[in-house]
Order: sequence, then structure tokens, then C-alpha cells
Amino acid sequence: MRQGTMRQGTMRGEMDGRVCLVTGATSGIGLVTARVLAERGADVTLLARNPAKAEAVVAAIKEQTGNPNISALIADLSVRAQARHAADEFRARHERLHVLVNNAGAVFFGRRRESADGIEMTLALNHLAPFLLTNLLLETLKASAPARVVTVASAAHTGAHIPFDDLWHRRRYFAFGVYGETKLANILFTYELARRLDGTGVTANALHPGFVASNFGHGETRLWNMAFTLARPFAISTERGAQTSIYLASSPEVEGVSGRYFANQRPVRSSRAAYDRAAARRFWEVSEQLTGLAAGATAQSA
Repeated sequence: MRQGTMRQGTMRGEMDGRVCLVTGATSGIGLVTARVLAERGADVTLLARNPAKAEAVVAAIKEQTGNPNISALIADLSVRAQARHAADEFRARHERLHVLVNNAGAVFFGRRRESADGIEMTLALNHLAPFLLTNLLLETLKASAPARVVTVASAAHTGAHIPFDDLWHRRRYFAFGVYGETKLANILFTYELARRLDGTGVTANALHPGFVASNFGHGETRLWNMAFTLARPFAISTERGAQTSIYLASSPEVEGVSGRYFANQRPVRSSRAAYDRAAARRFWEVSEQLTGLAAGATAQSA
């Protein structure tokens, strides 16, 4: 038996005929998620930044699973124009999209950085990228209903708040705090998206994957890398870390379930701030402006 063809909990054929798009799928839990969905029969598109790495991962998944319907799109999702191009290219290739897994992201950047669009990088990559991509693909998702949007958040959102008066963190930049804010943004986005999609047949859920032993945990500072190395023995494997993403993407148990936050394949409470509907609506409007989705929008400083 080839490695990866039959794993515990894998149900071959469960996803036959389903079209899936997984971002950040060339390593870590994104790679495991894409592979398992492919094992279950899905047509899987990987969205990645590195063409050579994406090509190698596509070939590996095809060989491991025997599923030929694996492909890749190349884009740096922190760049607004590239996210738009990726959405256009996906729609040109596929008439349907049944599962969108927003997995791409970064823990933090050791020093404050801005994206090519002039937006603080953690916000651009961890929140605005999935916000924009999801909205660009919403009509395709609706036309494919029942469909699902799965967004990887984190328990690091606990204690965070959205700093509407300093989204760019020009006054103070604390990397892990900024990361937590973007993970709160993922959950606010998910809850608001679920409310807006009510009755369409498209569900939206967020998840905490756990503390995963992957390169995702490495930052740009020596202190953080040292801390991660010391904590690594307590981390879970990427296989375990991907289980909730896979569950939300494929399990019939969550068909029709929307607007929830999951950990260990169970719905759990998110932080109090995550249930602030006024903040969710306000941040949605700000995100529309920053991504150019709002009429006449420009990426103005915040």
C-alpha cells in the first residue's frame, strides 16, 4: 500500500464530485488538509506562493492518493491584485466551489512590515487575504450550495480587541498581540459572514487547530524561535492539527452548521470580543475599504 492512500478516519469517495480550494496548502496543516480531501475523492486546488513547491506538492499528492484531479494556483494573497487574479483564474477553471479552506497565514513578523499595498503585513495576510478571496468567490460558492467556508483562526484571539484607531500599529507594534488581533478578525469575519449567508446554503465556520509542530510557528526573531523550539515537544503533529479543518470541510455531521468556532472537532465558545456584532459589522466595512470591495474604495492609512 502506498503511503497516504489509506489512513485511519479516511473515507474514500466521501468527497467525490466536490471541488475544494485550500490556501497555504504546500506545508503544515494546509498540506495535510489538501491531501486528505484528495484521498476522499475531491477535486482539490492548492493556492500557494511558490510555483516550484506547489508543483512538487501537486505531484506528491497525486502519487500518494491516486487522485489526478489536483492542481495549483500561484498567488501572494497579501497582494490585492494577485488575490483577484487567483479568484479569476479559479473561476475560469471551475464552475463550482463546494469547500473553501482559508488556511494561509503567518504567526507574526518580528518587525513591523507593510504589504505591497501599504497595509501592515500581519493584517494583510491573516485577515484581509481570506476576506477578499472569500468575497470574490461568494457567487461561485452560492451557485454550488451546499458549500462551506472554513477559516483557520487560533485560540490566540483570546484577550484581543480590534484597534480601530491604529490598525496599522504605527504607534505600538507587539508582534504576538497583532497576531492575536488578526485571529480575532478571522472569527469576527466568520460570524458576520455566516449571518450574511443565512439561507443561501453556504456555511461559514472558524477553528483553532491547536499548537502545531510546523514551520508556521517560526517568527523572525531569535527570541521567538528559541521559545518555539523549547515548546515544540508539547506541540501536536500536523496530522492532528489538520483534523478540525478536515472535519469542517468534509463531515456530514456539520452539514448546515454555520457561524461557529471549533476546536478538537467540537464547537466551543470564542472570546467575548468575538461576539460583538457591532465590531464585526464595522470591521467588515473597514475590510471592504481596504480590499477595494467597497465602491470607490482606496487602501487609506488606518
